[in-house]
Amino acid sequence: MERERKSWADAGMKNVRTSTAVRTVRTMLTHEIPYPHEHSRHALLAVVAISFFFISTDNLHIVLHKLDKNIKWWSIYAFLLGFFYFFSSPFLGKTIQPSYSNFSRWYVGWLLIAAVYHLPSFQSMGVDMRMNLSLFLTLFLASVLALLLFHIGFLGLWYLGFAARLAGKRPEILTIVQNSTVLSIACCVFFSHCGNQAPARSTFLGRQWSRNLLFEDLPNWFAGWQNIHQAKELVCTQLLGTVGSAQDYPVFSKWVLYGELVCNDACVGGGSSDSISPVYSLWATFIGLYIANYVVERSTGWALTHPQPEEDKTQRNTVPVPDFLDMVPWYSGTSADLFKTAFDLLVSVTLFLGRFDMRTMQAAMTQAQQHGNQDGILYDHLSKCKELWFDFMADTGDGGNSTYSVARLLAQPSLTVGDLKLPRGHLLIVGGDLAYPNPSTYSYERRLFQPFEYAMQPPISYKPEHIAVKKPELPEGVDSLETLDTPQCFAIPGNHDWFDGLDTFMRYICHRSWLGGWLLPQQKSYFALHLPCGWWVFGLDQALHGDIDIFQFKYFSEIAREKVGANEMVILVTHEPNWLLDWYWISSTGRNVNHLIQDHLKGRCRIRLAGDLHHYMHHSVLPGTPGSVEHLIVNGSGGAFLHPTHVFAGFSQFQGASYETRAAYPSFKESRRIAWGNILEFRKKNWRFDVIGGVVYFVLVFSMFPQCELDKMFQDNTVGGHVREFSAGMGRAFMDMLEHSYVSVTGLLVLVALSVLFVPVKVSRSKRVVIGLLHASAHLTAAMALMMMLEIGLETCVRHRLLGTSGYHSLYDWYHSKEGDHFPDPTGLRARMESWTFGLYPACVKYLMTAFDMPEVMAVTRSNICKTGMDSLPRGFVLAYYTSVFLYYWVFSTPVVSLVFGSYLFACINWLHLHFDEAFSSLRIANYKSFLRCHITPTGDMDIYTLAIDKVPKEWALDPQWELEQTSQVGLAAHRRKHPSQWMPVGLHRNRNYNVRIIDHFQIKRDHCKINDCKGKLEVPGRSEESAVTSTNDQNAKNMDSSDSAAVYGKSSSGLHVMANITEDSQAKRDVKQFDGSRNREGICTDVDGIEEQDEESEVGNFQVNGGSKSATP
Repeated sequence: MERERKSWADAGMKNVRTSTAVRTVRTMLTHEIPYPHEHSRHALLAVVAISFFFISTDNLHIVLHKLDKNIKWWSIYAFLLGFFYFFSSPFLGKTIQPSYSNFSRWYVGWLLIAAVYHLPSFQSMGVDMRMNLSLFLTLFLASVLALLLFHIGFLGLWYLGFAARLAGKRPEILTIVQNSTVLSIACCVFFSHCGNQAPARSTFLGRQWSRNLLFEDLPNWFAGWQNIHQAKELVCTQLLGTVGSAQDYPVFSKWVLYGELVCNDACVGGGSSDSISPVYSLWATFIGLYIANYVVERSTGWALTHPQPEEDKTQRNTVPVPDFLDMVPWYSGTSADLFKTAFDLLVSVTLFLGRFDMRTMQAAMTQAQQHGNQDGILYDHLSKCKELWFDFMADTGDGGNSTYSVARLLAQPSLTVGDLKLPRGHLLIVGGDLAYPNPSTYSYERRLFQPFEYAMQPPISYKPEHIAVKKPELPEGVDSLETLDTPQCFAIPGNHDWFDGLDTFMRYICHRSWLGGWLLPQQKSYFALHLPCGWWVFGLDQALHGDIDIFQFKYFSEIAREKVGANEMVILVTHEPNWLLDWYWISSTGRNVNHLIQDHLKGRCRIRLAGDLHHYMHHSVLPGTPGSVEHLIVNGSGGAFLHPTHVFAGFSQFQGASYETRAAYPSFKESRRIAWGNILEFRKKNWRFDVIGGVVYFVLVFSMFPQCELDKMFQDNTVGGHVREFSAGMGRAFMDMLEHSYVSVTGLLVLVALSVLFVPVKVSRSKRVVIGLLHASAHLTAAMALMMMLEIGLETCVRHRLLGTSGYHSLYDWYHSKEGDHFPDPTGLRARMESWTFGLYPACVKYLMTAFDMPEVMAVTRSNICKTGMDSLPRGFVLAYYTSVFLYYWVFSTPVVSLVFGSYLFACINWLHLHFDEAFSSLRIANYKSFLRCHITPTGDMDIYTLAIDKVPKEWALDPQWELEQTSQVGLAAHRRKHPSQWMPVGLHRNRNYNVRIIDHFQIKRDHCKINDCKGKLEVPGRSEESAVTSTNDQNAKNMDSSDSAAVYGKSSSGLHVMANITEDSQAKRDVKQFDGSRNREGICTDVDGIEEQDEESEVGNFQVNGGSKSATP
């Protein structure tokens, strides 16, 4: 044992550095600041603040006086702003994928501004949106070109050796685009509110204002804005005014743009201005500041925008955070993992199911090993323990926060809940589905092994790339599993682990030696464990059949016949809880498992544990049904998304026996409440579903664009008339689609077929057809309604001559006619640029403005189609029309398709009890996690505690006590530390164990059997009716009169009533105290009592092995 201690002592801080992957942000020298590193977002906030300042001084009074009250325009505004808000709402805060979030923000900004500037309300406020947009696009293009030329030149200097090595770090193109956007917006704001003239003037963009007249008819409380208006004039004329005239800069006079003619009172006789344009000066200043900051930053490693460091520190790191993965996005339309999962499932069902079974190969290999005098896959090294604590969890490896939260609790030396102190389990049993969504190297490493290694580190001798050929691979100095005090783990595969034919499970579980700080002695995908006091654990591998194969059946039946005594007890672990699933699906599965329980175990199976369903449910048999399994427990809350419980509230019969629900977590009421999230938060949780929903809706209405016959819609002014015409228009569009459109009809038929097939087979075929048709009809109605609303909005703008009046290049033509008025060019700079670029300069500006003004493109092409027909237009124009329609229709349709689909899931799960998997996987709930902690007492009784976490932490910080132990107790193994876990919760979860609580507790007493290795004389033979299963819930009435009883558990927050009156002299409490005070162990049974009592700097105790037992001497 001394040699084992020395092997652990080699870990040190090296293990910390090699096993810890954290993100570190440095503010000096070298840095990894998230995009954009030039802090252009701060500049954007400044631009927004300045814009609000200018708008409030110039336009607020006009808004109060000239507010347009026409219901048409307010409706259009509400429609636009509402749908754009719902489209962008998932990206307003923290997002899963920042790149898509940034794209969505720019996408929304582009289309919203392009649509809003055509509406009349901005004109009534005195803001010339057309001039601002045209100027913005021109400045934006010039900024991008200028910055690209600068970066290319700077990289050339770095390549030649004239710049520092940091100059070779290429900037992101999105950084250039964002900085160009912010720069251009700032210049447009200045032009809109300060103009392009010299300081001395009394007109503003052709308008002549009187300050007294401006504010004379406003309320008294509004008169204070006059001072702000004067402050704005001071900013425009003094702080941001023109830098001089061409005479001051004769060298650059031919390379600048000029301002408008200065007119103090009136312009008489024309003339020209020789003052440099203030807009041009501001633009050149911003470009110069960007270049200067970039050169200084890349040349010295120090940025002007970075904070000043402390004098005694030249380098500082931020607080490290764990790199956890988020919950699996099951409704993502862009996830390659989900497409791979579907492909692997298809291959597994068609290839492995019934043709090639890894379990058959394992059986053959086991027989070969047994011929070589090997022990096979029966593990009895725990059977000599006087008592044993072990844990059970299932369905882990989904979100990093939830998986680590459970793993961290499993790794703690003990958990104190109320008056009980529950030591860590010597054994961990995992009930399948180790990683989601599919078994791959990435999912197993990042979703399973990383959280468990954070919870409790493996020894330094462990190498992830090492293949364990002969297991168990014990640490140096340890002869057998009996003398090893390290926690151990056994796992069975679930259906997700079988998607690749069990290949990844075999590589990571059966051919690796450590899962974090838990040893993996397991060699096969199924196992049998002999525990103390005649308890057994059978871990079955059901594969994708939902049943064990014949070789597995033969193996366990032989153990039941030859090894398991007549009065011994078996815990049967399977992945699927066929008692619930068979009841739900009205089917019968697991025939071999049932045959094993009824005909071979013959009443010795006391408990069945399973996962697959990601909740906790405990059912116990009612009296009077001998031979039945007494306790059926589902606990698949090890880290995966939550499943509902109220769907299974009606379960009461299994294999001829009657059962009652003893506990459900979350409660039935809470489960129904959670289902409402499908209506309210489906898109927020599944924003990548946009790709599927938007495309499907557009395919349905593809052939209905454009709607040219909308005259009747504008003739009736009553609300009822509008509703009737709107419905009639949708009917005409639908009939036209059925008659002429092959694309939309095909899409509709595919949608109907998929909707029918999507309905679970639990209901009859006729009900599936009805439900599927209703579902598809809801989507079709929503898609057509959005199409009609978009067409009505376009037709309204066309009828008011706000769209479709000046051709495709209307914005550029208008700007080209006004450009000379606001930006005089007496030196012919623009003509020279056009000549030097062979006409590309004006062409790029022209087509950039056309591409930006998508509503104009859509309206002009729509008018041409309605006049001459679709066939008269070139294909390029038709493609441009449908592209512009799709860009806007996608924004409108994605929130609606998520709302319709989420409402369908809510109605099915709460009213019809259908789609329990689909309706809750969409919510991706990481909360409501639980696991079992079981205690086999020296008398053979078993206490089972269900520990639960209501809310999983999302923020973590490095545990300072863990970090201290890494340096002060270098020679101590991870499982012997008081703080084995690297990260601790922060924020709202101030409790280190995030308020873990017991939601269920019951005890199985062994007063009916006689077992040689149990303490005490147990006289009652056999089982049947005389078996005593005592739960704390059943003992309430018996213990109610006890003077020293205490109600430990009350009503939980989820509505679940769990009362446990535990007396101070009760057996359960005596067992816990006896365990905590015991100093005599047998091999693996050595636990954590010494961990909390030993001094942090003391040496590890010397252990002495005598005849399979081990005693610890300080």
